[in-house]
Amino acid sequence: MSDPLPTPWLTLIGLGEDGPAGLTDASRKALAQAEIIFGGPRHLDLVDAGPKGQPWPVPFSIDPVLAARGRPVVVLASGDPFWHGAGGSLMRALAPGDWISYPAPSTFSLLANRLGWKLEDTLTQGLHAAPYQRLRPLLADQARILCTLRDGDAAAELAAYLTEQGFGASSLTVAEALGGPRERLRQTTAQGFDLTEICAPVAMALDLAGHRGLSQASGLADDLFQNDGQITKRPIRALTLSALAPRPAELLWDIGGGSGSVSVEWCLAARGTRALTFEPRADRMANITANAAAFGLSHRMQAHQDRAPDCLADQPLPDCVFIGGGGSQTLLDHLWQILPPGTRIVANGVTLETETLLMQAQAQWGGQLLKVEIAEAGPLGTMRGWDRARPVIQWSVTR
Repeated sequence: MSDPLPTPWLTLIGLGEDGPAGLTDASRKALAQAEIIFGGPRHLDLVDAGPKGQPWPVPFSIDPVLAARGRPVVVLASGDPFWHGAGGSLMRALAPGDWISYPAPSTFSLLANRLGWKLEDTLTQGLHAAPYQRLRPLLADQARILCTLRDGDAAAELAAYLTEQGFGASSLTVAEALGGPRERLRQTTAQGFDLTEICAPVAMALDLAGHRGLSQASGLADDLFQNDGQITKRPIRALTLSALAPRPAELLWDIGGGSGSVSVEWCLAARGTRALTFEPRADRMANITANAAAFGLSHRMQAHQDRAPDCLADQPLPDCVFIGGGGSQTLLDHLWQILPPGTRIVANGVTLETETLLMQAQAQWGGQLLKVEIAEAGPLGTMRGWDRARPVIQWSVTR
């Protein structure tokens, strides 16, 4: 006879702006039986939590919930607890039998239904606790995006950001207190934004009008990156990303980061990819940090000012390594010693010394060698000729 399923001690309840009126009987029962109810002040007021209510700590932490393990606890979240809600944060510390969830329609679902937008064709972003730059890879003419915002002031800030990015003609719908008695929808454009007295909770629908946005292929234009000339140039970067072959949720070590352009494109290439970028020079560290922020990738790119291999000891092991600068026999020997089998390594070089190093590495460990010679048409007196770049040798291998 199988053991009975454990009784969950934690109940996640999705709450709308209509408060208890929109809850199921199961949600109401859990609220009545709870000893502690966690949520934002607005949520606690909506259900009249009284002395049971405990607002989330600032900065946000799930520790108070975990400290109440075993007691009947309710956590309130807006709409769907697992769509930019507290559910995802809590799951990292809970067992399957610890919890049950009763979701309500999410802000995104409500807003899509108000506008008649198909959710499967619409992008969604939680910007209530994230920078507006997270949108940059998504911005494109005719794209539709739904996003949650921090507060009423954030709506004007987002409109200004869109205008700066060349999307001032975009149509914006500002939605306040969706699903409740205070609900209000107002429309404007990014460049003509003049709405005032915007009340939280607030969301915005973006019907974008502007340029075509960032290319989805590897090899973005060099002038999109802040750099001092130390940058893997666009054609070589495209070949490098092809060799690196990023896949969802993989981690890259970018050694000798320069401008961080390879790390940026690695993170743009697949969902959940991350990069650790190592660069010994402070001025180039500033460029890496600025580029990560400009592309909305600061949460997925970390830069370390140090020289490899000294800086690698305490880092999580990667799925892939790119060596764009500072290659040496010592570094290659160290990587071959510490990296697990299956790790991909790609190294580029332009000097004769690096070419010799990579040829010897290929002879020792195998892999592929590629020599790239690129020339671009340029003026030559009154006519044109070929401007040849320095040849690049690329070694790629799987550990």
